[in-house]
Amino acid sequence: MESLGEKLRAAREERDLSLDQVSRDTNITTRYLEALEAENFSCFPGEPYVTGFLRNYGAYLDLDAKELLSLYRAFKIQEQPVPVEQLLRSPSKLPKILITIAIILVVLGGGGGGAYYYFVVRPNKPAVTGPASRVPAEYVMSDNSLERRIYSGDSILVPVEASQYKLELANLGEAVTIRTPGGPVIFDLGQEVSVDLNSDGIPDLRITVIDFAKNNADMGVLLRFDRASFTTAGDISPEEAQGPLEAVSAAVLVNTRTILSSPNPYPFTLQSQFQGYCMFRWEILFERDRRDRNERYFQRSDELNIQAQNGIRIWTSNAQAAKFQVIGGGQTVPLELGVPGEVVVADIRWIRDEDNRYHLVLARLETGNT
Repeated sequence: MESLGEKLRAAREERDLSLDQVSRDTNITTRYLEALEAENFSCFPGEPYVTGFLRNYGAYLDLDAKELLSLYRAFKIQEQPVPVEQLLRSPSKLPKILITIAIILVVLGGGGGGAYYYFVVRPNKPAVTGPASRVPAEYVMSDNSLERRIYSGDSILVPVEASQYKLELANLGEAVTIRTPGGPVIFDLGQEVSVDLNSDGIPDLRITVIDFAKNNADMGVLLRFDRASFTTAGDISPEEAQGPLEAVSAAVLVNTRTILSSPNPYPFTLQSQFQGYCMFRWEILFERDRRDRNERYFQRSDELNIQAQNGIRIWTSNAQAAKFQVIGGGQTVPLELGVPGEVVVADIRWIRDEDNRYHLVLARLETGNT
């Protein structure tokens, strides 16, 4: 039976297409295309990426998406189809009396064996421990920043002056829970929180959740740790980072770009027209009644309009899977988030400068490439 990778590669070669050409047409990076054809699924950040890219690649090659996903699931669980001969085999013709005798012998043998084990073997047998589980890892933050995928029980040691403070990943469920010296802190995807480690009233560390799948502890969580005094901002100063309703940490904003400027902030709309397959999440900022996180898997030709007063946080699995533009104040401004296949977390928000003038900016959150 033809494997998933062979099926993709054969369809591509039949059309005389190179991986570079497919990458340009589908906005899927070459390394992910190679991984699909090699059935190397370990390099993908999570399950949604594999299934999404399979649908995209399959549609591009005019292959049946359901068949591709079935082949992928069969590969994952290593299922083997039951031979037809076994399904059609006629029932045993062993006489009922022999079956009855066999059952009686099994019951008697099992009972005798159980009694022997309980009264003779069990008192002298040491306790048997369960299967060995993963040993939690411990990492040391030796630089100003650290980005790492960690799993439940793993910990990060953060030196602050002459002391060392321990952060531990306590739980991965609907949210991420990290145990800190000041108590547990709960995060959601794309959220950034400042932490005071030595209880002096001054934040020492910023933690950003870059990627994780809800209720999937096996995937772990990709976290970024930045010292609060380490500034990586581009063209935005700490004074400019004061938003209309909430202070914004300048250290976490990079590659900022001004979209609109105005004496006063006003509502705006983010318009998205998807050109390929993409996992896309968004959250309205600074509005208590609209702060729920939204998540959808978008396909080619889908459209999305998001309206907000103060800001929007977005997360996309492919920075060029859609054409983005901001509409507000009678203006329409196109946005470009990054390169094809790049995972991007960014804010579109109003900030206020020292002259009390407002700027709607696109601010990339520090994520690195995944």
